[in-house]
Amino acid sequence: MLLRRIVAACPQSKRMFSSSVGHGYESAIQELNKEMESVFGESPANTLASSATASNCHLNNESQPSSQNIGESSFELTHTGKSGEAQMVDVSPKESTKRTAIAVCKVILGKKVFDLVLANQMAKGDVLTVAKIAGITAAKQTSSLIPLCHNISLSHVQVNLGLNHEDFSVTIEGEAASTGKTGVEMEAMTAVSIAGLTVYDMCKAASKDIAITDIRLKHKSGGKSGEYTWGQ
Repeated sequence: MLLRRIVAACPQSKRMFSSSVGHGYESAIQELNKEMESVFGESPANTLASSATASNCHLNNESQPSSQNIGESSFELTHTGKSGEAQMVDVSPKESTKRTAIAVCKVILGKKVFDLVLANQMAKGDVLTVAKIAGITAAKQTSSLIPLCHNISLSHVQVNLGLNHEDFSVTIEGEAASTGKTGVEMEAMTAVSIAGLTVYDMCKAASKDIAITDIRLKHKSGGKSGEYTWGQ
């Protein structure tokens, strides 16, 4: 009943309240208080304004995500400095641990080229052997190819290639190992990537329809992040 009397006595107060919403609930309530005081001779309780202020603050707090929560859930790029410039990660505080990594790759040849590789009849020679040597060599040159990789001492590199009759492809698996302060994932992935490119180079005279696909890290161990296995 009180609200109806207010609206009937002050028809313009409704319009004033609506036009003031954009400036916040508190200022709108203050204008309404003045209208009610001019009509009834007294101002309403201050709790109306204070409750509106509290409600407005609550809405503002809900509309803005917590900066603390954002910081906790975000991930930092270690190769990016505070001002966004590229940088090499300082690994000196890290502990030396045994680190291993396995990467895989597939080269889809097509039946025609696959049969030539299987019969070892490519003009350039033994495709799988040359690609294997190329992969091992590439792993040892990773820091020269990838700008921000550390130059690490590898204790083991192995590259295996196999022929897959189901989809006429070459499957490649590369493994790298080291004892040090940074991982060997890039060395393993570089090994299979260059081995795949070498397969292409050895076979491109017979066909250009060759695709290098599915380059990925299969497994890694060691370091602060511990074990990782693709798909798990």
